[in-house]
Amino acid sequence: MARQASRDRTPMILILSTPRDEHAQVVMAELMKLDAPAMLLDLSDYPQRSSFSMKYERHGLALELGCSEGGLDLDDCGAVWWRRPQWPEISTAIVRDTHRNFAVNECTEALHGLWQSLDARWINEPARDLFAQRKSYQLKVAQTVGLEVPDTLITNCPDAVREFVMRQGMGNVIFKSFSATEAEWRETRLLREEEMGVIDNVRYTPVIFQRYIEADVDLRITVVGDEIFAAAIHSQQTSYKVDFRMDIAHARIEAVSLPPDVARRLLDLMRYLGLVYGAIDMRRTPDGRYVFLEVNPAGQWLFTELPAGLPISCAIARKLREFDA
Repeated sequence: MARQASRDRTPMILILSTPRDEHAQVVMAELMKLDAPAMLLDLSDYPQRSSFSMKYERHGLALELGCSEGGLDLDDCGAVWWRRPQWPEISTAIVRDTHRNFAVNECTEALHGLWQSLDARWINEPARDLFAQRKSYQLKVAQTVGLEVPDTLITNCPDAVREFVMRQGMGNVIFKSFSATEAEWRETRLLREEEMGVIDNVRYTPVIFQRYIEADVDLRITVVGDEIFAAAIHSQQTSYKVDFRMDIAHARIEAVSLPPDVARRLLDLMRYLGLVYGAIDMRRTPDGRYVFLEVNPAGQWLFTELPAGLPISCAIARKLREFDA
């Protein structure tokens, strides 16, 4: 099947996630209201339960999902949402670890080649999404665009930690990890004096240490293109004031407006990072300062959309339809 001219293309939006992703399902429902055809692709089905082909022939390139002539023409895909792509699942028939690693690498190489070959617009483009996830780079970019960030130390040097804590003062330092999963959840914590006795353990792996930012409210700011949806999370009225995620069920959440200069700098941050979508965490201090903490290129938003009445899902659907036009 040859690549068709864009005027003959049948519009199609591709969503890379899992059927268990509630956020993806809500956006698919919004796309249905907009009569925008969309398909959810679960990459954990690949290569055991799904397949694709890339055909380079004299008349051009054809990208197809499926093995038969009735397969889906990926040339029709004008927009892709890099929502929560799953890892390929390798067959248990491949037993040796070295062979399984080889199979994973081959699948990953083929898939990334496919994504880069699509003539589509992305939320977010995978390479930029990966780059933007780096917390240390986020802080650099935030400073570059004029946002305030906490004093931060990222290190595996115990003496550097001791010096940082001495300068900031005990009780004024939090520590957090670069990543967390459902299986290995790691909340942000205040560093306690008794933990200084085991601070030498940081030599095993780097840790992020930051000045603790006192909050009036936490802010979850969801950006879709040039649209900003800001929600205030009244975390200081919950049982865990350091990390709003720990007691979000009891937090009051409401829509708020941002100062124009803060909004402008956040859009600058998104453009610098090359992101169309991002979920940004900030804190508004009791004296009215806005302090940037981090941005998640695939962060959740329903927990603010529903209580605060923010039309984020609709905005994502509109942006995908715009990209697919």
